[in-house]
Amino acid sequence: MCLIALAWQMAEQYPLTLIGNRDEFHQRPARPAQPWAAEGMPYLLAGKDLEAGGTWLGVTRNGRFAALTNIRTPGAMRGPLSRGKLVLDYLDSALSPERYLAPLSAEASDYAGFNLLVGDREQLWYLNSLEGRPRRLPAGVYGLSNAALDTPWPKLSALRDRLAAQHEAGADRLLSLLHDDQIYADALLPNTGVNRDLERMLSAAFIRGNQDYGTRACSLLRLHAAGEVELIEQRFGPQGEPQGESRWLQPGP
Repeated sequence: MCLIALAWQMAEQYPLTLIGNRDEFHQRPARPAQPWAAEGMPYLLAGKDLEAGGTWLGVTRNGRFAALTNIRTPGAMRGPLSRGKLVLDYLDSALSPERYLAPLSAEASDYAGFNLLVGDREQLWYLNSLEGRPRRLPAGVYGLSNAALDTPWPKLSALRDRLAAQHEAGADRLLSLLHDDQIYADALLPNTGVNRDLERMLSAAFIRGNQDYGTRACSLLRLHAAGEVELIEQRFGPQGEPQGESRWLQPGP
């Protein structure tokens, strides 16, 4: 994913509300969010990267969840392993978030730069591969894009603040927050090492892009206090053309 906002333990009804956009090359094949029954993991609900086999966002029936964003570092050496493996390995394990993240500080060079969120119904942990120090996050509202947690990029700050004000809203309202295609003024843009035209395009929460690259999915993940797990995925093609939607509401274990 490339943009995430989440409200953690901020509402009694919803211990977690997470919304986010996945930006990707359109030619990279992916499977829509669904249970991974074919892989022998029917308890796992996630999309699947059909090129490398991992995922960017997922949740299990018992409320374990994980999400990943890349760190934008043009020219940096790419590790031999796919970052989507980090999400999948956590969701397919029984390790606590803390125990899962502990060895990754030493193994971060095996992957290109990443931010990783892993949690369950009791705790939420975060690791930035460049910082190298896992930390437990207290209750709050957070934003994450392609830098570090709560880096004040305009699109991140806007989405986080809107979620903070509306985190108990209905699913369709929250998904609409992800459809913001505002491109910000040059003076507000970060300098992440890409050219200015690309920086402008990437400044939007929802990237309409071109035939090659753009927002591929808008997602909502919610843990309900009663035990249900909810995941909604809206999919898009070039220029933001809608390509379908999946809605899942699963009972707890």
